[in-house]
Amino acid sequence: MTPYSRRQALGLIGAAGAALLPLGRGVRAQGRSSPACVVSPAHIEGPYFVEERLERADIRSDPRSGAAKAGMPLRLSFVVSRVTARACVALAGMQLHVWHCDAAGAYSDVRDRSFDTRGQQFLRGYQRTDASGAVTFETIYPGWYPGRAVHIHFKVRSTASGGRAHEFTSQIYFDDAVSDAVYAAAPYAGRGKRDTRNGDDFIYARQGGRQLTVPLAKEAAGYSGTFDIGLAI
Repeated sequence: MTPYSRRQALGLIGAAGAALLPLGRGVRAQGRSSPACVVSPAHIEGPYFVEERLERADIRSDPRSGAAKAGMPLRLSFVVSRVTARACVALAGMQLHVWHCDAAGAYSDVRDRSFDTRGQQFLRGYQRTDASGAVTFETIYPGWYPGRAVHIHFKVRSTASGGRAHEFTSQIYFDDAVSDAVYAAAPYAGRGKRDTRNGDDFIYARQGGRQLTVPLAKEAAGYSGTFDIGLAI
């Protein structure tokens, strides 16, 4: 998807009115205080979203057993803003859900051809954005599974207003070089070489995956990154 100027982006979303995001489109803010925004695409929810109602910052463990998933630590922050004619204004009180697979490529609480994790709730959760529109999750670097690039799902929901609530769903991606470095170590290394890099993923390649790629910084124990989301609300 081609970047747009702030005026062009607002023209595309202006007809939404009170709707959270029209026609599955979102707006990604290039920094919280900057009025310069570009349109970025919604992505499919996929088959693994489960309405768990787990409000928590640390999503590594299964709350029922207390067992934490092994993997490279990842501190992932999101900043949610409302796009106006002049700026991206922080949105407080938004629900932001995340869910992703473990190092072995399995999602929790679902049955799939290659795994059955029903009754487990690892690597899922949501938080409400604070006064600056931010939430931070403690998780692990996601693993991979055949046919998809490395990714994490997220969903933003507004608090119901006037009897109507809205939501926006998409995915974030990671630089292939970072994934290569992470997957060279345990517990990822034992799975062998992944079969799909970013450019080979049909969703990433055709639906603006580059705009949804999160830059990561190396930390002593792992990585951290922040992703900014602008909404027309």
